[in-house]
Amino acid sequence: MEGASVADFSWDIRSPLDRALVAGPYGAQGDAGLALTEIRDFDLVQVMARRGKARETVKAATARFGIAAPETPKAVAAADATLIWSGPDQFLVLSKGGRHALEMLAPVFAGSASLSDQSHARALISVSGDKARATLAKLSSIDLHADAFAVGAAAATSMDHTSITLWRGDDRNGQAVFNLLVFATFAESLWHTILDSAAEYGVTIGHSEDLA
Repeated sequence: MEGASVADFSWDIRSPLDRALVAGPYGAQGDAGLALTEIRDFDLVQVMARRGKARETVKAATARFGIAAPETPKAVAAADATLIWSGPDQFLVLSKGGRHALEMLAPVFAGSASLSDQSHARALISVSGDKARATLAKLSSIDLHADAFAVGAAAATSMDHTSITLWRGDDRNGQAVFNLLVFATFAESLWHTILDSAAEYGVTIGHSEDLA
């Protein structure tokens, strides 16, 4: 229609925590017991072996990354990617820089696995500090004690009725680091729930582009 205006749409990708994340201290004053960090700008690809192709999928992953894909609940680190178990005969490839993006992995797993790009469908949250376990214990039934959930352990579980993929990263400054992948539509709700659970310990809130 002549004279009609056309709305401008922006396709800029925004963090699902863009509104919720307010960098700085939160909760109890003094030394913070928890660091709550959103990790941004990553590539995440779901790899699901096709029926009868689990062995071929593992072999393809080994050839690509130099390590075997996890077949039990754990996360394994390659030189420039982390492979995270997400269920029977399936795993996630977490990386940065586009080298292991969907279009790069498609020919690697052609014929053996189905791939889906989850890069903008999930939020990645890092929880660390001396009160990390105490905070997450309020929200999850998983035993996160070091003897039960060692570095590299992973679980497809729920936290405060929200489905997540959880794994323990390398310790930082002698403290445990837990990584949570949550669907973007539930990220803001879970973020606030974690903050409420950690408020008594004091929280340092931030975001980073460095994978934990």
